Amino acid sequence: MSPVEESDPTTALYSPQIGSSRYPKGREPWISSIEQYKTMYDQSLNDPDTFWSERASELVEFSKPFDKVTEGSMVEGNIKWFINGEINVSYNCVDRWAEKTPDNVAISFEADEPGNKKSITFKEMQEEVCRLAGVLQSFGLKKGDVVAIYMPMVPEAAYAMLACTRLGLVHTVVFAGFSSNSLAERVRDSNCRVIITANQGLRGGKVIQTKSIVDEAVKQCPEVQKVLVFERTNAEYPIVEGRDVSWKKATAEQNAYIAPVPVGSEDPMFILYTSGSTGKPKGLVHTTAGYLVGAAMTTRYTFDLRVGDVFCCSADVGWITGHTYGVYGPLCNGVTTVIFESLPTYPDASRFWKTVDEHKITQFYTAPTAIRALRRLGDEFVQGCDLSSLRVIASVGEPINPEAWVWYSNIVGRDSCPVVDTYWQTENGSHIITPLPYATTTKPGSATFPMFGIEPVILDPNSGEELHGEATGVLGVKRGWPSIARSILGDHDRYLSTYMTVYKNVYFTGDGASRDKDGYYWIRGRVDDVINVSGHRMSTAEIESALILDLDVAESAVVGINDDITGQSICAFVTLHAGVVESPAVIKSMVATVRKEIGPIATPKCIIIVDELPKTRSGKIIRRVLRKVASNEADQLGDVSTMADPTILEVLVKKTNAALGY
Repeated sequence: MSPVEESDPTTALYSPQIGSSRYPKGREPWISSIEQYKTMYDQSLNDPDTFWSERASELVEFSKPFDKVTEGSMVEGNIKWFINGEINVSYNCVDRWAEKTPDNVAISFEADEPGNKKSITFKEMQEEVCRLAGVLQSFGLKKGDVVAIYMPMVPEAAYAMLACTRLGLVHTVVFAGFSSNSLAERVRDSNCRVIITANQGLRGGKVIQTKSIVDEAVKQCPEVQKVLVFERTNAEYPIVEGRDVSWKKATAEQNAYIAPVPVGSEDPMFILYTSGSTGKPKGLVHTTAGYLVGAAMTTRYTFDLRVGDVFCCSADVGWITGHTYGVYGPLCNGVTTVIFESLPTYPDASRFWKTVDEHKITQFYTAPTAIRALRRLGDEFVQGCDLSSLRVIASVGEPINPEAWVWYSNIVGRDSCPVVDTYWQTENGSHIITPLPYATTTKPGSATFPMFGIEPVILDPNSGEELHGEATGVLGVKRGWPSIARSILGDHDRYLSTYMTVYKNVYFTGDGASRDKDGYYWIRGRVDDVINVSGHRMSTAEIESALILDLDVAESAVVGINDDITGQSICAFVTLHAGVVESPAVIKSMVATVRKEIGPIATPKCIIIVDELPKTRSGKIIRRVLRKVASNEADQLGDVSTMADPTILEVLVKKTNAALGY
């Protein structure tokens, strides 16, 4: 993909090249021109019933046909899709391919230690999923019950998800980097009676005591009756008699086939928790048919994916990206998905690229954090690997800076792979703004144009007025689409107030955005109190609540600051109780508290201890001031007349500059 304009590579237009040597001869892309995209996009807005009916018929199989495409209102929170249809996700992702292409590889597993890869065919996966479903049935679970999955990145994590959907169970996958307290909070909120986990996890050569974390969590969750343990390693683990069940022993006793259970289109499929601007995580409820159609469609079109391709999404299944593009999207299309257990820098910075080489990956999808870190470590790690199988390379999780985009295109893509920079959220279920690899002329750092069915709008953040043409403001979406989350578990009012009533008649993304003169969209990041660290969204309130549990901490305020590698990092301002003296041990204790309460991903990069936090005269902490100071923009504080004691600013700035090296 060479730029059309060479003067400045970070602002050049990169034009798609269907005829490049990377593209298979004799095969047309799903969408091969911008004109085809525009025709389909216009139909998706002007005749949505026909558009979505055709996509559903092409992409999935219903056991009972739907009799109406959609009804209800997105902004009123009662939208429904594929009305009165019945479907089974496991059948669509497993059985139909076990029948059509039984010997094709469904999962190609790249284990933590190099050289330990494994392939599982669709026929083999069908048997594994059915045996596991039999175990879940033996626990007395029935359609609609919730199962928590706390697993490392192994094929069995996908089996667990698919076994749940086979029986009409609702799964809630919890990222296995979260602490026991975070796990317990999610288990309690979703009323899980069963947890699926592993004895241990392996990550970057380190052993993670996954089962021990679950044991700690279950102490707070008396409703949990069974813990199913996959033996990832040969290490022994403590067993609670009557509660803990060995995966290996239990699955061996089950039948190799269990029929999939039909569920209604709008029946819940999974709950996935995401951070919000208050401390309590939001359990977003995704329903079955709409989610699966959105996942299958965007996977096909965004990556130009079809049977015979090998797709690698490096995201953990604990996040929405791992759900949609690590498991459901590829498998629903009958495509091999690569499950990557390790780290991109283990044992060295060539690990991603050796994985591409060894598995002959055709489409590769990772986060800007990884791209920036690997770029910094040097081109030689890429250049020693054969990446000729790659046809599309893609980015997800946060805006990618143009310099990293260009490096990704030039060094990893060797100037012959389209770069697909996708934008979407847990709430969306699937991509909402993205290039299409052989249709869209791209600009480094821009998410480009909306996906089918998505009508984005940029609003004035204060008045809510729609801004036309070239504009900067907050990003909303005017109309509903099949894969949008339907509610927050147990709190539909919060769902409406968070997304549907902030601005009139639109879904509010919580992100800022710009639209340039050519109609390209540029995502500017969060405008609420959410920090995006390496694509992991955490609320400032959640981190502050964890810090305040440390016995030394009197008050805390957390802000996100720009970080060259992770996009944003966590900066915490803390005041201490009287008599506590600042020391490395005191700070170390705070870090340990946050890691215990939330997990390592929430570790503050910097903790700044101050005598007083900036507050209004009514006692409200002014986080705007802290963000400016932490971003080395103390000269741009604006009006501070509402601050109770402006004299604290001089010391605050001085201490922050020293801590952050300004």
